[in-house]
Parts: sequence; structure tokens; C-alpha cells
Amino acid sequence: MSEVNMGKMVLTVDDSATMRQMVAFILKSAGYQVMEAADGENGLRASKAQQFDLVLTDQNMPGMDGLALIKALRALPQYETTPILMLTTETGETMKAQGRAAGATGWLVKPFDPQKLLDVVQKVVG
Repeated sequence: MSEVNMGKMVLTVDDSATMRQMVAFILKSAGYQVMEAADGENGLRASKAQQFDLVLTDQNMPGMDGLALIKALRALPQYETTPILMLTTETGETMKAQGRAAGATGWLVKPFDPQKLLDVVQKVVG
């Protein structure tokens, strides 16, 4: 377990319980603390209650989707510079451009390689 990651809080937002559990397992095994949210509304509520070092969000969710969540987080002073990664099946350039415009730090496509996820997370949260 890496000492560097200890204490880094990551929020993973996805309507798929399986995907949340998989991401949480990978990140926890690398020493990150992980909180899970089943949709954008719950993710936003959790983000207001607690500061996260990184937010990983899916795009396609019922209610508030990933882009709406990113815009809502970026509107909060405490999340102006927090890394936010999209973890989604969406691969289109238009969607990626919308993600960047909303304030996404990066983009990972599902299915993803666990090591690549860790590499990207480590790169953005240090």
C-alpha cells in the first residue's frame, strides 16, 4: 500500500453498483479512501458534505448526468481546481469536448484497464 495515497479521498459516481465496486476495489487496494454515489444528485450532496481530492463520474446516469454533475461541482468554490475524471462508455469527440467545456480534467473509457486507471488517478492527485 502506497503511503502517498493514504488519506486521499476519491468519490466515484456511477449508477452501476458493479462499476462502483470495481473502481472502489482498485482504488482502495492502492491506498485511496473511496466513497460511492449512485447518481449525480447523491454525488453532489456528498461533495458538499465532504471535500474530495478527486471525483470520478460516469456520464450516462438517471437524473443528473456526469456533465451536469461536473458543471455543478465546478460552480462550488471548493471544487474549482479539484480533478474530475469522466469514466464512461462515451468515446465521441463531441462528448469529450462537452466534458472539457464542463470542466472535466480527463476522460477514461469503459471498459478500462485497472493499471491505467491507477496511473491516471495518481497523475491527477499526485
